[in-house]
Amino acid sequence: MKVLFIGGTGIISSACSELAIGRGIELYQLNRGRSIRPAPPGAICFQADIRQPDSVSRVLGDLEFDAVVDWVAFTPDHIRTDIELFQGRTRQYIFISSASAYQKPPSLLPILESTPLDNPFWQYSRHKAACEALLVDTGRQDGFPFTIVRPSHTYDRTLLPFHDHYTTLARMLLGKPVVVHGDGTSLWTLTHHRDFAVGLVGLLGNPQAIGESFHITSDEWLSWNQIYTIVARAASVEPHLVHVPSEMIARFDPEWGDSLLGDKAHSAIFDNSKIRRLVPEFKPAIPFWQGAQEIIAWYGADPSRQVVDPYMNNLQDRLVAAMLGK
Repeated sequence: MKVLFIGGTGIISSACSELAIGRGIELYQLNRGRSIRPAPPGAICFQADIRQPDSVSRVLGDLEFDAVVDWVAFTPDHIRTDIELFQGRTRQYIFISSASAYQKPPSLLPILESTPLDNPFWQYSRHKAACEALLVDTGRQDGFPFTIVRPSHTYDRTLLPFHDHYTTLARMLLGKPVVVHGDGTSLWTLTHHRDFAVGLVGLLGNPQAIGESFHITSDEWLSWNQIYTIVARAASVEPHLVHVPSEMIARFDPEWGDSLLGDKAHSAIFDNSKIRRLVPEFKPAIPFWQGAQEIIAWYGADPSRQVVDPYMNNLQDRLVAAMLGK
């Protein structure tokens, strides 16, 4: 197959790029050349900005593809650009949406692909849902061959599962209290990017995926108390967890609050039956305790990666003080 990734060197897409090439796919990557992750050996790279479609048309020339995957489309305008660029140029267009677009709070668990897309809390998620609606309409009216993929919280060795990334880990290492939203018992799904890649690459060029949507997640469900504890123990420390209501966090910091009330404050567990029917080899095998060890090793290998955000560090101090009455 001949496949184009718009992006391809990000946290999720980098593993997909490597697996696609390993399976003999002729992989093209189109990006701005600014990622910290290099393109994998064997990828054919084009440097252009997808937000400047004339430049994309110039570098792609008359190339056609069996599949195009856009990893960096976030608004309906981005989708309209892609439709104009790739209508008639690809047999399949895969939009990377987000599982955060599902109904919040969910009325039923586990989440299915048929769960309504209704997130009143987070604009990011509403944009993703609007992108999906546009693709469905275009598919019906013009036959645009779309597939929708909804990742949930997907990580690699560079991504801690906290809003402030290394800052929370730094506090753990110093024995300082760390903020956990709610009571820490809501269930969450963390998916290693190598596991996700098996599902995504299995959809490339698959005619049964046209016009369909899929989430691709791990089957491991962890509470946030467990997630914080697993990270701390991978770093050989015991965490001091302070539970703070998500609504209170939102009052102190609306951006963090939106990401909680619109996503992480609610239990998110998924039924992966649909992706398994089309991609039987999709069998997530990397538990988070193993992923956490990879993360701790990556941060420990280079002190320049150990960046503490002063604002977020101070915010955690303020939230802890407010919660404990100090």
